[in-house]
Amino acid sequence: MSGLFDRPEDRPLAERLRPVSLEQVVGQDHLLGPDGPLGRMLAAGKLASIILWGPPGCGKTTVARLLAERTRLHFEPLSAVFSGVADLRKVFEAARSRKAAGLGTLLFVDEIHRFNRAQQDGFLPFVEDGTVVLVGATTENPSFELNGALLSRTQVLVLKRLDEAALDQLIGRAEQAQGHALPLDQDGRAALQAMADGDGRYFLNLVEALSTLPPAPLLDAAGLARVVQKRAPAYDKDREGHYNLISALHKSLRGSDTDAALYWMARMLDGGEDPLFIARRLVRFAVEDIGLADPNAVVQALSAWDVYERLGSPEGELALAQLVIYLGTAPKSNAAYMAFKGAMRSARQTGSLMPPMHILNAPTRMMKDLGYGKGYRYDHDAEDGFSGQNYFPDGMNRQVFYDPPERGFEREIRKRLDYWSRLRDKKTGA
Repeated sequence: MSGLFDRPEDRPLAERLRPVSLEQVVGQDHLLGPDGPLGRMLAAGKLASIILWGPPGCGKTTVARLLAERTRLHFEPLSAVFSGVADLRKVFEAARSRKAAGLGTLLFVDEIHRFNRAQQDGFLPFVEDGTVVLVGATTENPSFELNGALLSRTQVLVLKRLDEAALDQLIGRAEQAQGHALPLDQDGRAALQAMADGDGRYFLNLVEALSTLPPAPLLDAAGLARVVQKRAPAYDKDREGHYNLISALHKSLRGSDTDAALYWMARMLDGGEDPLFIARRLVRFAVEDIGLADPNAVVQALSAWDVYERLGSPEGELALAQLVIYLGTAPKSNAAYMAFKGAMRSARQTGSLMPPMHILNAPTRMMKDLGYGKGYRYDHDAEDGFSGQNYFPDGMNRQVFYDPPERGFEREIRKRLDYWSRLRDKKTGA
């Protein structure tokens, strides 16, 4: 009985176009080229244990398989999703037997981050003694998902999502394999690449679906959207994508790039992020990166948060967009943030120094006799409303924690501080 994919032409296009040599792998020249880490390993004839970190469909499994072929190692694939301790034992026993017979083993572990810490520790002795060359593949940040002992014995290599040039190569190979061009105009081809979002496997699946359409009419971006389903963006709310995008939003605002900030927030919302998480981060930004350069920033941030909670999605998201625009175009200052950090650092260093006696209250006769409150000058009694007294602990030099820049409202605060500083010097004879 013949199988469903017995004939080569019946196999999925992505399988038929799978590279048969490392030279055919697209988009990863930074690793596989002569100056790349894998290129140098192959030139030296020695492959170290590695972790391949990259998004779905960038070629991690293909690279591992071709590395085994190039180095003449037995390719042993394993999925952390479907494997347990018993499977690992069998693999290591077989690898030990091969080693005794003079044959090495490349153990490829897909989704290696799915193994728990104890299971990851189980790899260590077999990697150290050369029983296996470990090639792990993960879509998650190894710093968070793999334990330090395993990371210290492997080299993490980052694979890139496929860019426009790489996807162009795949289209060319696909059209050659299919024997005809795709029914797409220039805008349609660009839209197809955007839909793939750097995932070569998904891209070829789309290409295969389109290859069944008649050669005319050519589809533009809108026509393409009608015949293929939009892909959900790759975004894990509790994993690295979450932290990467909120970092991009925060730093775009800090750099006063309002348009970029709007884009990153839109990416997060489109990926299903909780808008209240974004609202909380924007409040933090208002006090950390704008502060008193625009005291109204935090008011706007709290108002937008309140509006969203009252309206919900999608109407309330407009308030967040308006807030992003306000924060992006506001003057920036971290002077208050740095002042607080400096004060906290100084407080830890000086320990339990008492306030000077003249600014202590003296509610009892004994405390007055001990000098509490003695010599205190009431600032409102001064002609200029400023006594110039010292309020730092005795024995501690005066510190300057808050140093506002000449930006926004802090320009006015700077003038006040400079005025009080001159008065203080005059009154203390400094």
